[in-house]
Amino acid sequence: MKHEAYLFGGVAVFFLLTDVAYIWFAREPAGIAALTVSCLMSSVITFFLVMNYKRKGRRPEDRPDGEIQERSGRVDFFPPHSPYPVVTAAGVTLLAVGLIYGAWLSLIGLGLLGGGVSGMVFEFSGRGDA
Repeated sequence: MKHEAYLFGGVAVFFLLTDVAYIWFAREPAGIAALTVSCLMSSVITFFLVMNYKRKGRRPEDRPDGEIQERSGRVDFFPPHSPYPVVTAAGVTLLAVGLIYGAWLSLIGLGLLGGGVSGMVFEFSGRGDA
């Protein structure tokens, strides 16, 4: 993960330098905002990778003597049947369409979006990972 952190750190520095030059020469708000958000997003990814590297250390694929068997085992828990991703997608869709057709549709979409996101967050909070 160290190499990925360097890669995204370089991307963040590139966007920062480009943003500074764009602010100096162009002074156009939309481009400044886009470059600033791009710099911040790559900085967040860099921060995540650095913290993961500090917490977990080198991965087997980062070491020259790493074996395939070191990555075997349980990957993660994935819920088998969950309606909440579909509800969240419908909420985002209605929210976006509501920006065009009316605020009432946006409010319905916001309610669906809130229900879907909270459902995904709290779906297994009471029962555990089983």
